[in-house]
Amino acid sequence: MTILNKAFETPYKTAPFSEIKTEDYLPAFKESIKKSKAEIDAITANTEAPTFKNTIEALDYSGEELDRLSSIFFNLNSAETNDEIQKIAQEVSPLLSEFGNDITLNEALFKRVKAVYDSKSTLDLTTEQATLLDKRYKGFSRNGANLAEDKKTKLRAIDKELSQLKLKFGEHILAETNAYELHLTNQEDLSGLPEGAKEAAKQLAESKDKDGWLITLDYPSYIPFMTYADNRKLREELSKAFGRKGFQNNELDNQDIVLKIAKLRFERAQLLGYKTHAHFVLEERMAQTPEKVTSFLNELLEKAKPAAKDEFKALEDFAKDLDDIDQLQKWDSGYYSEKLKQKLFNLDDEQLKPYFKLENVINGAFTVAEKLFGLQFEEIDTIDKYHEDVLTYKVTDADGELVSIFYADFFPRAGKRNGAWMTSYKPQMIKDGKNERPHISNVCNFTKPTKSKPSLLTFNEVTTLFHEFGHGLHGMLANTTYPSLSGTSVYWDFVELPSQVLENWCYEKEALELFATHYETGEVIPMELIEKIKASATFHEGMQTLRQLSFGLLDMAWHGVDPSEIKDVKAYEVKAFGDTSLYPDVAENCMSTAFSHIFQGGYSSGYYSYKWAEVLDADAFEYFKEEGIFNKTVADKFKTFVLSQGGTENPMTLYKKFRGQEPKPEALLRRAGLLK
Repeated sequence: MTILNKAFETPYKTAPFSEIKTEDYLPAFKESIKKSKAEIDAITANTEAPTFKNTIEALDYSGEELDRLSSIFFNLNSAETNDEIQKIAQEVSPLLSEFGNDITLNEALFKRVKAVYDSKSTLDLTTEQATLLDKRYKGFSRNGANLAEDKKTKLRAIDKELSQLKLKFGEHILAETNAYELHLTNQEDLSGLPEGAKEAAKQLAESKDKDGWLITLDYPSYIPFMTYADNRKLREELSKAFGRKGFQNNELDNQDIVLKIAKLRFERAQLLGYKTHAHFVLEERMAQTPEKVTSFLNELLEKAKPAAKDEFKALEDFAKDLDDIDQLQKWDSGYYSEKLKQKLFNLDDEQLKPYFKLENVINGAFTVAEKLFGLQFEEIDTIDKYHEDVLTYKVTDADGELVSIFYADFFPRAGKRNGAWMTSYKPQMIKDGKNERPHISNVCNFTKPTKSKPSLLTFNEVTTLFHEFGHGLHGMLANTTYPSLSGTSVYWDFVELPSQVLENWCYEKEALELFATHYETGEVIPMELIEKIKASATFHEGMQTLRQLSFGLLDMAWHGVDPSEIKDVKAYEVKAFGDTSLYPDVAENCMSTAFSHIFQGGYSSGYYSYKWAEVLDADAFEYFKEEGIFNKTVADKFKTFVLSQGGTENPMTLYKKFRGQEPKPEALLRRAGLLK
């Protein structure tokens, strides 16, 4: 038995990262699966009649050790992985998939769950208990419990293969990202780049014992180069390298994997009696059907497309006047947008970055959380970390009671995937009368401090930090009885509300003045810069909206149809992008083969939810604006009905309890400047 199979005797029961050996994981998983199976057997062997407590509740509290172990292992596989961990992930994923199926296809267990479900009208259940019962029953029926034996076997095989394909997809992208570097030795090639970006590129080259400068496909390196580098040929090279991940007909190619995943998902949905994978997924979403999602996306497309076309035409004219560019290409987008933005608003990220030192922005997010929800964040060094870059905090409420442990991991490194996300190492639940508090983590990829400068964030990175922190608050403030309904365990098209709504504070003078101070002089960000941030907030909103809609429509194109006849990933993608494309297609690039959100993460048939949640967040923030952005009454309602409730009730019911009405799309269109 490894350290991972025992209760952690650490401060706050935190994960003992430094004591875990990589070779511990596989035996730990096998042992935890064995224990979890025994817990399930105990439920099915119970000779008493099935009740909510001895069946539904017992099932929700089972597998605690396995869940904890899985969260530690798979979080590290995203944030601090290596070949060994990836190899174990390939071994462990099918075991977990099989164990999941052992539960959902366990007839004796389903019989007990169904008995409780069938008698629910006679039970005196709380709203949370009724939701849990419904979720548990659907967990079985939506995963094959009502299938004949031969179909159950087929379902198991599909799930096992899907879990491995998704892992392989992600490993290929990480390997392709790490394999590419643009090595520059001529100073002229850096023309246009801000000093901070040059210094970071030099530091990266030095760390690999190379002369000159290194640019990689990691966002903190890639984005500044695409935004500022004057050398168009190099922007083209880097852009094409970024766009061909998983699309190079090599051993890391994802084309077949994409086709296999799409077809297996469809096959699985059909097996369960659903028309497509999207029909299966959306049954458990606020949107409910693919038809509703498609009409939602097309309605926004209709509003955004005229604005996007006008913006694109203006950008084309600007590039032609400035540099005699005849045809705008994808690698021109960031560069000329930034130049035009500077001309229109006299504002660029380099002007803003000195006011957004990472430490100040972190403290700003904490201060906003304190003013809204009464939280205190204290940095502590008494708990284990999985990497020296990680910051650790104890979060308490106004009475000094523990709310959460918070891990923050902000810089890129070789074993960490791109992007930004929130995750949890320990869930919140109320068990045996004790409220177990959660351990929450935010992971981002921001520019590291250099020898002469601290980590200074672009404004986009500031909103990213607030976004992930919003997810973090959803996890930290969780206050439910059952772990499977806690924190971010909500419908996917509701999960982005807390994260997206928090971004709004980044545009408000009252909030910015709390933390946006110059890293050298301590001067508070000038009012004129705040005005420019607000004025430029809707810059190219039409084009941005079109881009998001294109991803949502691509997702639905893969998952809302029968994909059996699709042979060519690229050709199919070009067709799906038909109504949303502004730039000429790049033949050697493909989005689908690197679209991790839908082929590796949990967003298949759910990418639309970013826009869906934007409607919710714009509507919610209008309420804050009406009453004051730090209004305690509104903040308390948001905490009580949204942040603390997890998935205990239908999200629209919770939203209406907070807002007093259903959300109106006009709020989003108003904010985006798309209402004529």
